[in-house]
Amino acid sequence: MNSSQDILIIGGGIIGLSLAVELKLRGASVAVLTTNSKQPTARAAAGMLAPQAERIPPSPMLDLCLQSRALYAGWVERLEEITGLKTGYWRSGILAPVCQNEFQEQQSVSNLNSQWLDRDAVRQQQLGLGEEVIGGWWYPDDAQVDNRALFRTLQAATKELQIEIVQDCAEKIIRDENRVLGVETTAGKLQADRYVLATGAWSEQLLNVPVFPRKGQMLSVCVPENCGIIQPLQTVLFGTGIYIVPRQDGRIIIGATSENVDFTSGNTAAGIQSLLAGAMQLYPELQNYPILELWWGFRPATTDELPILGASAWENLTLATGHYRNGILLAPVTAKLLADLIWNQKLDPLLAAFHYSRFPEHWGFKNGD
Repeated sequence: MNSSQDILIIGGGIIGLSLAVELKLRGASVAVLTTNSKQPTARAAAGMLAPQAERIPPSPMLDLCLQSRALYAGWVERLEEITGLKTGYWRSGILAPVCQNEFQEQQSVSNLNSQWLDRDAVRQQQLGLGEEVIGGWWYPDDAQVDNRALFRTLQAATKELQIEIVQDCAEKIIRDENRVLGVETTAGKLQADRYVLATGAWSEQLLNVPVFPRKGQMLSVCVPENCGIIQPLQTVLFGTGIYIVPRQDGRIIIGATSENVDFTSGNTAAGIQSLLAGAMQLYPELQNYPILELWWGFRPATTDELPILGASAWENLTLATGHYRNGILLAPVTAKLLADLIWNQKLDPLLAAFHYSRFPEHWGFKNGD
């Protein structure tokens, strides 16, 4: 096996496919090495685009997230035009209810569009909130996308754009001094001029990077047919340790646990019970909704909970990993900034905050040289 592509992207998740599409649209020849044998990180998400509801403090991370949120509408519109598919992008806004006995923080980013709603106003914003809700923050600019629909759309875009998809498992990155020479797979060796590591929670298996899995359990329910309305919940509810994300087709996504259990698979009774308890406190009507599905996935976390983006210690290897809770949100800005860097040799100053050198003790290849 071989490849003569300009760029080989190792990893076919949301980040890898987003970058592949962006590079292809700029004229690059691109291959994506991916495998279906691993639980996709995209499943451990609800598709919230929530830099404000997440209360990210003023920082380069907030700047990165806000830039990506601003790109989203145009980005998904282009994907939908390429494929004819829908991504479920919905500028629904996000409501962060505050319950009794919860510490009420002041607005963390005062210059952004937000509003404090008291007990009466928060119930006018969303009917059916629990009795313990005493108010809430309303973030009208935060939004959501159906992460599974987005992933399917990205897969379809790679087909439409004739991006080469190699279904195989990367076993080793081959290098000589400061350059990568190829990627050893179960079926042979792949080569390209440049490489991108975008393997999410599995990145540490190929490169000694401080990226580790953080498991998230989730479930979905659906609005009963006798409810009289397809979706009574018209905004995302973002609580303490819980979020409730309505879809326009009547599904409601509830998530997510955050567990340091390596790659331990499966849902647990305790995990699902905690999610249901938190969700029903915010929106009690959920107790009457039938459960549709339970699932889990693995977020790619780093020790400082920031992504690792941009150049690496090897001149032809670029890093796009460690997005943790914000992989869906950061897909368009990651694709834009890294395509600028790889294809146009344009380095955005914002990438400095996410450079690999902030982890000097963690660099080297796995599985030998």
